[in-house]
Amino acid sequence: MRLLSILLLAGCLQAADDWPQFRGNPQLTGVSSATLPATLKLLWTYEAGEGIQSSAAIANGTVYVGVESADLLAIDLGTGKLRWKYHASEGIDESSPLVHDGVVYVGDIAGTIHAVNAADGKALWTFKTGSEVRSSPVIAGDRVFIGSYDGNLYCLSAKDGKLLWKFTTSSYVHATPAISGGLVYIAGCDEIFRGLRIADGKEAFEFGSGGYTGASPAMLGQWAYFGTFNNDVAGADLSRKKIAWRYENPERQFPFYSSAAVTGDRVVLGGRDKVVHCLNAKTGKAIWTFATKARVDSSPAIAGDRVYVGSNDGRLYVLDLASGKKLWDFEAGAPLSASPAIGGGRVVIGSQDGKLFCFG
Repeated sequence: MRLLSILLLAGCLQAADDWPQFRGNPQLTGVSSATLPATLKLLWTYEAGEGIQSSAAIANGTVYVGVESADLLAIDLGTGKLRWKYHASEGIDESSPLVHDGVVYVGDIAGTIHAVNAADGKALWTFKTGSEVRSSPVIAGDRVFIGSYDGNLYCLSAKDGKLLWKFTTSSYVHATPAISGGLVYIAGCDEIFRGLRIADGKEAFEFGSGGYTGASPAMLGQWAYFGTFNNDVAGADLSRKKIAWRYENPERQFPFYSSAAVTGDRVVLGGRDKVVHCLNAKTGKAIWTFATKARVDSSPAIAGDRVYVGSNDGRLYVLDLASGKKLWDFEAGAPLSASPAIGGGRVVIGSQDGKLFCFG
């Protein structure tokens, strides 16, 4: 019996290389510990029927992803077979699922936040905001944080969805909040970067971000990195509570909507200039760039020494982190604005024509 109990407990524990939320972790670094094959192969494709802009979560051998049809899907990572389907209020657009302690959380464009049993897709609770939700949920302890186009960042009880606090900004809260060091961080559409106390939502600090920000901040140590609609990327030194550097493409001025991945001394993100950029994390100087054939709204994921990123040119790219050299690509046949999820030795990404691809 003791061995059985241990095995059952192990089955409930999340694997170390899972990708349980948007950008993989509460700091939104976009980095996975998973080991992937040197050359990827397409293992399966699932036809979801309508567009996928939600980025997948991978936990305990299951892929969870939202679809514009308003369906939240649970798909077996090994086989690509549907396990269950949950229908939300309206379409699930860019909000990406969070999986934690057997519950899946996601928002929809009706402004409803849903908590669903991860095992069978049964509804547990819902919470209604005042406008559409494109932000993705994150969790700290027993609290779920998510933004809404009604201008609020919400802190909800993970157990029952009760409102614990909300913080009101002067514009949409589009981006996903990041969690680090007892604070929740938001880079807002009101052009202000904020750190709020997890406990009570009181503002610990704020400073101007210098631009309308749709990207989510990636946190590493005392630094935050995010792109703006002012056509630049900001590196914020949180110890000094100020923007330390800005980067612009010297040749083409376009917004940065992709959320950054950050590891070591490198920040990697896509731009609407059709380019993937790799920057020095301390100086903001370009290390390398890689040109695609359309805008890159997909947020890169990093595993080992490789970068995985989609493009609206319909391709999933694998790039060398050190040099930016293309190592592999896959033609999906439709724009890939969703971001890749990496877990269980696999890469999963959805396309705007409703296909979910799994590579390994």
